[in-house]
Amino acid sequence: MPSVRWLKTFKSREKDTKASSSKTDLTKTVPEPLPYGIKVLADGIDPVVDIVAVHGLNGHREKTWTVENVDVNWLRDLLPSDIPNARIITWGYDANTHSTSQISAQYLYDHANTLITDLCLKRRLTKTQDRPIIFVVHSLGGIVLKSALIHSDAARQGALEEHRSIKISTYGILFMGTPHQGGNGVHLGEAMVKVASIFVTADNKILKHLERDSEWLQQQLSQYAPISRDFVTKFAYEIFPTPIALGRTIMVVPHASAVVPGHADAEAVAIPANHLDMVKFASRENGGYEKVSGYLQILVEEAPDAIGARWEEQGRIQAAQADSKEDFSLPFSLSGVPDIDQFVGREEELFKMKEAFQGDGSQRKVVILHGLGGMGKTQLAVAFMKEQRDNYSAIFWSSGNNEDTLKQSFSGIANRLHNEYPRSTLLKTAVEEKNADEVVRAVKRWLSMRKNTRWIMVFDNIDNPKLPGNKDPQAYDIRSYFPEAHQGSILITTRSSGLKIGKVISVKKLVDIQQSIKILIFTSGRVTLDQGISSHQYKISMINSAADPHALKLVEKLDGLPLALATAGAYLGQVLTSLKDYLRYYDTSWLKLQETSPDLLSYDDRALYSTWNLSLEHIRNQNKAAEKLLRLWAYFDNQDLWFQLLAAGSEGSPEWFSTIVVDELSFNEVIRFLCDHALVESIKDSNGYSMHSCVHAWVVHVLNADREISMAKLALTCVSSATHTTHVGEHWAIGRRLLPHAHKCFESIICDSEFELQDIPNIWNAVHKLGPLYGDQSKMEEAEAMYQRALKDYEKAWGPEHTSTLDTVNNLGVLYKSQGKMKEAEAMYQRALKGKERAWGPGHTSTLDTVCNLGDLYESEGNMREAEAMYQRALKGYEKAYGPEHEETLDAANRLGDLYKIQGRIEEAGAMYERAKKSSKTIQT
Repeated sequence: MPSVRWLKTFKSREKDTKASSSKTDLTKTVPEPLPYGIKVLADGIDPVVDIVAVHGLNGHREKTWTVENVDVNWLRDLLPSDIPNARIITWGYDANTHSTSQISAQYLYDHANTLITDLCLKRRLTKTQDRPIIFVVHSLGGIVLKSALIHSDAARQGALEEHRSIKISTYGILFMGTPHQGGNGVHLGEAMVKVASIFVTADNKILKHLERDSEWLQQQLSQYAPISRDFVTKFAYEIFPTPIALGRTIMVVPHASAVVPGHADAEAVAIPANHLDMVKFASRENGGYEKVSGYLQILVEEAPDAIGARWEEQGRIQAAQADSKEDFSLPFSLSGVPDIDQFVGREEELFKMKEAFQGDGSQRKVVILHGLGGMGKTQLAVAFMKEQRDNYSAIFWSSGNNEDTLKQSFSGIANRLHNEYPRSTLLKTAVEEKNADEVVRAVKRWLSMRKNTRWIMVFDNIDNPKLPGNKDPQAYDIRSYFPEAHQGSILITTRSSGLKIGKVISVKKLVDIQQSIKILIFTSGRVTLDQGISSHQYKISMINSAADPHALKLVEKLDGLPLALATAGAYLGQVLTSLKDYLRYYDTSWLKLQETSPDLLSYDDRALYSTWNLSLEHIRNQNKAAEKLLRLWAYFDNQDLWFQLLAAGSEGSPEWFSTIVVDELSFNEVIRFLCDHALVESIKDSNGYSMHSCVHAWVVHVLNADREISMAKLALTCVSSATHTTHVGEHWAIGRRLLPHAHKCFESIICDSEFELQDIPNIWNAVHKLGPLYGDQSKMEEAEAMYQRALKDYEKAWGPEHTSTLDTVNNLGVLYKSQGKMKEAEAMYQRALKGKERAWGPGHTSTLDTVCNLGDLYESEGNMREAEAMYQRALKGYEKAYGPEHEETLDAANRLGDLYKIQGRIEEAGAMYERAKKSSKTIQT
């Protein structure tokens, strides 16, 4: 194959035969015009179609299509004979990335606009605006074309009306080695950089541009999918690798990247060449040319009738627009939309929405309300519509629970528009035909009409959007329901944190205590609930003693979740139950309480016990491990769960759990699914995650209605193991974080008698470990409860003399001593000592540990003789068991030294200290 040199500077073919003179001949220094813009290669005979060729990165409007060693440009030299009734045009632009002096400030999107402008000018001057167009595009020229067609499709009537003519006239596209997608998990930006790498190094300016903006480009080009069905498309891909530097070769745009699977009216075409040579054909016998020419001939034959019909349809649309009213106004209506009589709070969110929607609608504004189910996103949207109704000519509401309900909403909108504008043939036809897709298209066209910019559309409950990684077949791309014209205002409510196609406003729990109280008052009718709460008291810590403590406790438990507050209020409004009793029912019979609560009209048939089932279904369909982790969370506290806590319990854990905690990246991948659906959120300035208390109640009482001992055991194992995995400096701080989880685990143990029958050694060893955790945090009562529960079950399982039983007895002694309960401590130590002497013998190190503890106790009581006897026994025993230089031996020597010092026996104390000091130096040496 001929070698190709790209982006050589254009020079005059005339050679300078004269020596340079002292005076410059200006006539010989005028540079040749740059090869940019339109160039007609063949005018055609009675042409009925325009074939337009667009080169790619580092391409040239003629050289890209030319075999240089034989000087054959197939567009100029071959194709006119095969398709004589076509005008053949090539278009060039500055795609030079080698030149340091002529790097264009215009990149892909500016080039796209220039392509539209140049074509419109040429076709207008030749009075061929409605002539069909067939594009042939190479490599990244395909990205330029797609962006150009998006721009053309969005153009409105007026100054840009002619721009729209390009999209309307385009019949077919032959993509030659264009990277439409990354392929095999590769990001589109990486694929584009791979194309560019055959020309330039990775630190080049345009490569950085591609890398930096590739994510934005991916989102923008997703707008191409809805209009792609209007074109007949051929995806040509290279078969052979392309030579690059150092003798290497690469497949620049392989089949997986060049072909879009499932694309309507599309066909894949294999070209037997590399990426650069796939658009260079020296003769008609070339296999690649035979395919390309053949497809182009078919497209040219079909295009005139198809595009003619399209322009006729456009004429009908324009006639319908002329029949319609100019003000585009509709009476305000939220029929069928869940409403509320009293809306509380959300001043900050309403202000942000108003600020985000500022403008006259000539430039589209998209605002997304994101938050947990039950947080009041729909009610916030309704409140905004009511407040701002006079600022919009029309307000539309659509329900996006799934794509079918969204299409039904569009049908309702079409009927509403038709009733208001009965002369509109566009709307009349769509309504009468009752074709859902045509109805959607008609509404979108109405919203795209010239000067129709002051409307606002609400897309409610877009909770399952089509996003990368979402494999749910029910997911759909909400952007395909946006009108083509880039105008108007769009408000979306969603639980999905991944839907970031506009200004995101997070809707979080109510933090003002008064607002929560007001919701309870409005929904229950109990007007005295705010008694004792003044206007400036917006936190529970500020409330004085005159306020109803049960009202405050209920508000604190429901933690600012509007759905939970409204549900509680609705129940209290229909029964005489006191708040105190309601709280008791909430703790002991949560699910039954929720199921027997009245339905809430303002929440569209969603109840507190079922509102998160939709999120659960999405999670279950995409990541089973995330569902399991959600269920496991029932056995932890709802606040502050972090990776290291879970990882501590990995040993011997179920396979699903060990897969999650194998490393932090795996944990992050799973927790992300829960965060995406707003069931979990990260804690600011922490590496932990939290769950709203009401969601946690749902997880406990609905997801774990049948309690799983294995789950409770796993949580207990994680917490108990985490108490021994921290560095000394972090021990106290980590202990504070572990306490709520330890308390939740202990609740599970106390409440579930089945624990006594399950895997006794592991469970009660874990319970035993929680005792020191509580002790270190000065939670003495809880520590004692842990030890007492462990002791009870050890005695029941193995008897009072078992060594594990005796270890717990010893630790109870330590706890009692720290509490100043000396008699109880001595009793525990004596029992442990006698038992260990019988089980292990008097010289066993475990026995000696208890001997030391008894010595400490006697010393604290001032009983020096007994203390000395214990220390002497421990010292001799450690020397025999460990040797004279072991740290336990040295510790016993130091204890004796301290005792002697207290007694004034200075020489004996010095001897003990000197002995410990020498042995310590020996160890260090």
